[in-house]
Amino acid sequence: MGLKNCGFGRQRANVLIRRVVVTGIGIITAHGIGRKENWAKIKSGVSSIKRITSFDSSKYRGKTGGEASQFSTTILNKLKGKRLDRASHLLIHTTREALADANIIDAVKDIPILLSVGTTLGGMLSGEIFHKKVIKRGLNRAKVSQVFDYLAHYQAIHLFKELELKGDFLVFSNACASGTDAIGHAFNSIRYGDYDVAICGGYDTMNEFSFAGFNSLMAITPSLCKPFDKNREGLVLGEGAGILILEELEHAIRRNAHILGEIAGYGASSDACHMTSPEPSGKCAAIAIQKALKDAGYPEIDYINAHGTGTKYNDIMETNAIMMVFGNKAKEIPVSSIKPMIGHLLGGAGAVEAIVSLLSILYKTLIPNINYKTPDPECALNIATEAMGYNIKTILSNSFGFGGSNASIIIKDFLWKN
Repeated sequence: MGLKNCGFGRQRANVLIRRVVVTGIGIITAHGIGRKENWAKIKSGVSSIKRITSFDSSKYRGKTGGEASQFSTTILNKLKGKRLDRASHLLIHTTREALADANIIDAVKDIPILLSVGTTLGGMLSGEIFHKKVIKRGLNRAKVSQVFDYLAHYQAIHLFKELELKGDFLVFSNACASGTDAIGHAFNSIRYGDYDVAICGGYDTMNEFSFAGFNSLMAITPSLCKPFDKNREGLVLGEGAGILILEELEHAIRRNAHILGEIAGYGASSDACHMTSPEPSGKCAAIAIQKALKDAGYPEIDYINAHGTGTKYNDIMETNAIMMVFGNKAKEIPVSSIKPMIGHLLGGAGAVEAIVSLLSILYKTLIPNINYKTPDPECALNIATEAMGYNIKTILSNSFGFGGSNASIIIKDFLWKN
């Protein structure tokens, strides 16, 4: 099957740019496990934010979050589950789900694949346990095995061992842009011919270390998360994982895969303005959006899945960035954030939001920005407050992290011709 004649690739600077499609997804959030349950609650605007139960949150400014309470551990065949952090269990479970969804779970053992994942905290829960043991018993009596799965790259190692994969892995830890950067790297690796198949996404767990840190920054809301609302007071944290199976288009066609959508563009930028606050003008975030749009050939954007944390500074910065890129048209494009429903998943946020964006395209449904009541003149965007049928074909999904890590991707409906 000829790429040139069938429109499966395009030529740029004498290099064939291959098309990259999504053939499987796996997702765990506070809404539940799997695509069906998550989508049902997302489209209905359900909030799964509740009082934290995994640790005592009473001493903190914020006391709620999006814990994935329906998930405990996954079944392992090659590894000992008790030695693995919850982060590894989340990653392995969602990867299996995505591979099964793509109907490629057996085939990937025989071909080199890329694993590209993002996480902010890695196995932080294991680190917490070890730290508590050191304080209680002393360093000599704390078990080193308790930090067996602490480092951020170990979850990828364990996934490779458990699923007996061949190929390479790369772990991104660019704060809240990690998951989107991981997808972007996988996208580039496939379209430039390094791999035909990639497992990509992001994950993070709920833990007191990060919860305390965000509270110390006064970034956690004591009430509801209200992105772009004038009376917003901060974010809520969540936990979970999102995994996508990306394939080169012809590879997917040869095995008769069910194609869910297409990744069309990726852009990233770094502003290094402040350790925790975004560059206020939005100009650096705008660069990431502009790069993604250029990469995708400047498509018409039907909906923007915003980073939308509900913090004072992020929402204004993101509004500024969107305004810079789209001008007057920015007030016409529907914008919403899913974080008030499931929390901010940190390294997993961009991946889960990419999956939700894909589902909104598949089901032609606009996702509501819940808890939005009072418009903010400084966030004068077209905030979508209700779920509704909408002819969504192309989505911009943004992720902006601490330290000035910015990433955007373009996801679109799959059509045979580019």
